[in-house]
Amino acid sequence: MQIQSHENPDFLNDYITHISVVKGLADSTVMGYYQDIRQFLRYYRLETTGVQNIQINMLSDMDIQDMTIDEVREITLRHIYQYYSFIASVGDNKARIRCRKGSSLRSFFKYLTVQAKLLDHNPAENLELSRSRNSLPKYLNFNESMDLLETKSHSEDTASVRDYCILTLFLNCGLRLGELVALNLSSLDMQEETMRILGKGSKERIVYLNSACMTALRDYLALRIEIQTTETALFLSNQKKRISRRRVQQIVENSLRDAGLAGRGLSTHKLRHTCATLLYQQGNVDLLTLKAILGHESIATTQIYTHLADTAERKAMRCSPLADARRHEKD
Repeated sequence: MQIQSHENPDFLNDYITHISVVKGLADSTVMGYYQDIRQFLRYYRLETTGVQNIQINMLSDMDIQDMTIDEVREITLRHIYQYYSFIASVGDNKARIRCRKGSSLRSFFKYLTVQAKLLDHNPAENLELSRSRNSLPKYLNFNESMDLLETKSHSEDTASVRDYCILTLFLNCGLRLGELVALNLSSLDMQEETMRILGKGSKERIVYLNSACMTALRDYLALRIEIQTTETALFLSNQKKRISRRRVQQIVENSLRDAGLAGRGLSTHKLRHTCATLLYQQGNVDLLTLKAILGHESIATTQIYTHLADTAERKAMRCSPLADARRHEKD
């Protein structure tokens, strides 16, 4: 899907340019922000025109191309909360989705107020986001991670060797999906055993490769260099083009199914959580080092893994063979 600029008001197109060019957000992030904001503006227009019983399918037909900034100036916090109620009840959006959409709106209205100076007041300034009660990420334990790798460890064809390398990098380096897809042959320094990652906001970081990654990469590169193509991407599709995000997702989904791990809400991003959790819990990696490996901007984001550790330690203590020991009481 592409952003159709001709369908948008100028202030929305200017915002998209700001977050993509000035802030350097990833294409997938920009698209997510755009879709969230467009949905809100469509809902607002329908609601203010007096339409009753608005349904989700009605939003796609709502034209906002001629929407003016004067209309936007009429938006209040009450309108945003009405939208929250709509996407929760009619759209069945869970707390996590509502939180994401709220973050998109806060970014949008902050831009209109601070950067573009088109608004005198930010209606989303005091917006409270709907935080999910269960915010701890899902992840695989050590044995499950090994089972996942095992699904691709026996075949010697190029696709299987490639897929094993992809899984290995996810589990050992904690890459985001977009970061893995963006890898080029030039991203690797096999002599220094490092990999240059282009992360969020076009920020680069260097990830050091362990022996598992080096072995998987050497096996794959031996086959990769035999492929006749001018493509610079590290991972190729069967069509000898840069592998797509969706194809990588399918590889992970199929591997999870083959490992008997399907149906648990796991994904490529959960492999990133797996890497971080295993490094923190079993690798004794400190938070600052983990922050650097994952490319987090704030240590607060990395601290989620301390809560995961607390949960694992609590469960471990309950499994102690002496957990049910009691002192005999006197008769």
